[in-house]
Amino acid sequence: MPRSTFVKVAALAVAVPLALTACSSQGGKKTQTEDGKTVLSLWTHSAGNELEMNVISQIVDDFNASQSDYEVQRQDFPQDAYNDSVQGAAAANQLPCILDVDGPIMPNWAWNGWLVPSGLTDADVADFLPATVGRYNDQIYSIGYWDVNTVLFVRKSAVEAAGARIPTVDEPWTKAEFNELQDKIKASGEYDYVIDYGPSWTGEWWSYAYSPILQSFGGDLIDRNGFATSDGVLNGAEGLEFATWFQRQFAEGYAPKSNAQDRTEFLDGKAAMQWNGIWGYSDNIAKYPDDLLVVPLPDFGAGSKSGVGSWQYGLSKTCSEEQLAGGLAYLKFSMDDKYIAQFSDATSLIPATASAAEATTKGFFGEGKPLEVAYQISEKYGLARPATPAYPVISQVFEKNISDLVNGTEPQKTLDQMVSEIDADIKSAGYNNG
Repeated sequence: MPRSTFVKVAALAVAVPLALTACSSQGGKKTQTEDGKTVLSLWTHSAGNELEMNVISQIVDDFNASQSDYEVQRQDFPQDAYNDSVQGAAAANQLPCILDVDGPIMPNWAWNGWLVPSGLTDADVADFLPATVGRYNDQIYSIGYWDVNTVLFVRKSAVEAAGARIPTVDEPWTKAEFNELQDKIKASGEYDYVIDYGPSWTGEWWSYAYSPILQSFGGDLIDRNGFATSDGVLNGAEGLEFATWFQRQFAEGYAPKSNAQDRTEFLDGKAAMQWNGIWGYSDNIAKYPDDLLVVPLPDFGAGSKSGVGSWQYGLSKTCSEEQLAGGLAYLKFSMDDKYIAQFSDATSLIPATASAAEATTKGFFGEGKPLEVAYQISEKYGLARPATPAYPVISQVFEKNISDLVNGTEPQKTLDQMVSEIDADIKSAGYNNG
């Protein structure tokens, strides 16, 4: 699992216990080089990920060499320290001009005032997958180079043995088809479990991976019309149908309640299916080169859904007017297809544009390639996590309560508890008060 895709987001109340020794030169410090270039400090969470860092370094070097007005100076952080560093820097007015942010928490950072609108236009991002464009209050705050979606990995032999049809992007399995297939696989005795959902992963995985199933039933984490409440959409009839069905997946032995951290159940032949991010493809195709299907989530009534979105880059409140212009120039420069293709080749993740997919060299993406289906799933069924500053708390509440649900709590009470906690946070924080 590429941990760069997920952050276990702590509540974003700002505390400053950490020394800002790693901070770059914002907040009234060094803003020009000795030869008169405007300094653009940039923070990335990708320290330790050599392949990602190679591409980031190339973009920075190429941009610096392409013009004589600006110089990007990069500061690399390990992911585990990144969010704390940003929070501390924001409190001390020491944010860099350019920083990356996990897409789902971008609205919280924008609401806090840490990020400012990027200056990118709809025309600039017209060819980008929607989940790679960070929007808040009808403005573009951030842009990403790749998408990461959820897909269902399935042993083709298990489907054929059950006499079921092979689903397509245009025609996913229905709920009835999926339930029947699960019953037949379970009855065959060929596998310990029908499906591995990855319940031992923690943090953002729960909301990213399991809310699309809720949404396919017709529910959601929050009412997206105004983002003022979860009441009715999370604990309504559709939410209850999801919660009851999902709990039974574990209670009746279709799925394990815990699993190996490296998700070996599918690779070891103990499970016929694996609900996972697209990053699982490399290992799965290596194990099952002639027996692997990559298919969308079944349509549980409101259409198939796929969790999407990943890290993006934006501009901070500490940028001067000149730095804002330079930061926008850097963002536009970095959005070139050649860099997007390089990121995909480095990470095996979905390129942000179809033209970049054609330019990849790894052989996964592009027309007729094995993971063309993943790009199509993102295009057709991708649903980003709610673009609200309340999202970090929503994610925490969802993880805790759905974990309880898996372990046997009463479904309606569990959903009502989530609504109570989420709505209390929205009211107390005043996210929607202007």
